[in-house]
Formats: sequence, C-alpha cells, structure tokens
Amino acid sequence: AKLAEQEAKLKADERKQRTRRLVEAGTLIERAGLLDLEETALYGGLLSLAADAGDRAKIALWTKAGKAALDQETVGKNATAEPLIVIFPAPLPTPFATRLRGAGLRWNKVMQHWEGLADHDVVAALAAEQNGSVRRVHSAAESDREPDRGRKSERS
Repeated sequence: AKLAEQEAKLKADERKQRTRRLVEAGTLIERAGLLDLEETALYGGLLSLAADAGDRAKIALWTKAGKAALDQETVGKNATAEPLIVIFPAPLPTPFATRLRGAGLRWNKVMQHWEGLADHDVVAALAAEQNGSVRRVHSAAESDREPDRGRKSERS
C-alpha cells in the first residue's frame, strides 16, 4: 500500500511538472506574438523549429537571442513598476480579474484588495473600468525612520 501511494505521488508530481512546462511553453508562444496564428501555421512553425533542434549552433543562437529578449522585457517591465494597492467597491468578473493579474497584481484574500508591483498608469486605467481606486505604497522616508542603533551584539 505504501509503495502504491509513493508511485501515485510520483506520477502526480510528474504530471504537475509536465503541466507547468506546457503552461510555460504557451506563455512563451504568446510573448513571441504567435498566439494569433492559425493552429496549423503555428504547428508548422514549431515543426520547423523541431527540425533544427539538434543543431547546437542554432540552439546557442536561440538561447542568446531569447535571453536578450527576456532581459529586455524584464528591464522594460520593471522600469515603471511600483508597489500599488487597488480596491474595488464590488466583486469583479473573472475576465477582469485575469486582466489585473496580467498587469502584475495579485489578490490578497486577507486584506481583501489587489496588490503588486505594476505600472501605475496601466493599473489606474484598468481600475477606472470598474470604479476602483489605486493607491501607491510608499516606504517611509529615511529621515522618518528611527536611527540605526546597530545590532544587539554591537551594543554591549
């Protein structure tokens, strides 16, 4: 019974890993701007990629280009990101909540608000669609903070 339980857990873990990879692949297809292609055209393009997947030189080029593009997206996305809290007067429709997640927010079920690092202008435009309010979260200024008194071990 214990062995069967371990096998079931192993299969479930493998399924979760495969599902995660499929979701990641779908996300990459979307980021590359290929999601709107017709299904057969997308599949044909992927088959073309698969044919070249054994060529180490091409894979090295793809890796370099992919890393550069992901780094650029990360820098561009985080350049205007700031901590935000968004509050709505009523529950939101699921498609709208999905759009908020896409903008970089997550639902805080304890505080009952949306929060995250995101572009204020983008989130403000989204919030306006559902009569929501956006608040920037600022850390206390250095002058407002209590002076550093050092570690306990340094005070003795």
